[in-house]
Amino acid sequence: MFKRHRSLTSERKREIFSQGVTRSMLRNDLRNFHCLSQLVLSAGPLKSAPVSKHSKTVHFEIEILDAQTRKQICIVNKVVQTSTIHDVKQKFHKECPKWYPSQVGLQLEQGGPFLKDYITIQSIAASSIVTLYFTDLGQQVSWTTVFLAEYTGPLLIYLLFYLRIPYIYDMKESSRRLRHPVVHLACFCHCIHYIRYLLETLFVHKVSAGHTPLKNLIKGCAFYWGFTSWIAYYINHPQYTPPSFGNRQVAVSAINFLICEAGNHFINVILAHPNHTGINACFPSPNYNPFTWMFFLVSCPNYTYEIGSWISFTIMTQTLPVGIFTLLMSIQMSLWAQKKHKIYLKKFNSYMHRKSAMIPFIL
Repeated sequence: MFKRHRSLTSERKREIFSQGVTRSMLRNDLRNFHCLSQLVLSAGPLKSAPVSKHSKTVHFEIEILDAQTRKQICIVNKVVQTSTIHDVKQKFHKECPKWYPSQVGLQLEQGGPFLKDYITIQSIAASSIVTLYFTDLGQQVSWTTVFLAEYTGPLLIYLLFYLRIPYIYDMKESSRRLRHPVVHLACFCHCIHYIRYLLETLFVHKVSAGHTPLKNLIKGCAFYWGFTSWIAYYINHPQYTPPSFGNRQVAVSAINFLICEAGNHFINVILAHPNHTGINACFPSPNYNPFTWMFFLVSCPNYTYEIGSWISFTIMTQTLPVGIFTLLMSIQMSLWAQKKHKIYLKKFNSYMHRKSAMIPFIL
């Protein structure tokens, strides 16, 4: 009986001891959890590790065929979707060094228009393989070179005739006859015209970075240089006949020539403004300068002033070659003006109300 009581007592002690140990362990766990929670709260909110996003780059394969024979010339690999036609031309030049990028013309289909350099591959690709047709555009020159050559030639050629170099005129007849004042004035006006052209080409106009075939340079130089030689020969000839109405005709036409030259310059300055080109372009608006008020009447006032200059020069010199040159220039500029006027009507219809292309109320 005593032994059984002792065993019960010992078991009771064990239970009490185990309960005490359990309670102490619970207290320690609670303390540890409390400390851990305080540490987490003091550290701030938990941030999840950034998930790395792997962007999948799409590559295209450009197959370039000959536009005439449809034979494969080369394949340009690993072309990304943001690449442009200009980038394709650069890679094509690496594959075929004999063709420079300026000589390469690429088309989506045979006989179709040539793709512009700024067009992206993504905009024309229907699948991962793009077929383009190649055309050799021939020897190319920059537009700046074309304009400088076209305008420098007339300036120098006219001065050669004005100085009456030997083997052009009879030197005895040239020495006997005195020049009429209109001859000197015509040389001054002609030089002013082409010097303005050259300076505007270099410092005002935003000439396209593209190229044009060499044959266009030859055509332009032949036209301007040839007509300048014809005009200068007649005006500076020793037997040149002055205008019918004398100094009054010369003075009025010379003043009008200078006014048109000034107006042409100020219009070109406005057209070179950044707001006239680009995606967010707006129609050029006249300002405080009276020469720019021509925009109220016509959409291409630079051509209006240009024709006005040559008409004034024709009246001032009263020569047939200048009249023929003025007529041809008027026809060409009227075609350019009508083409631009149609473009302006589509882009700036609200600004084109009752405006003519080049000649107010007529054309």
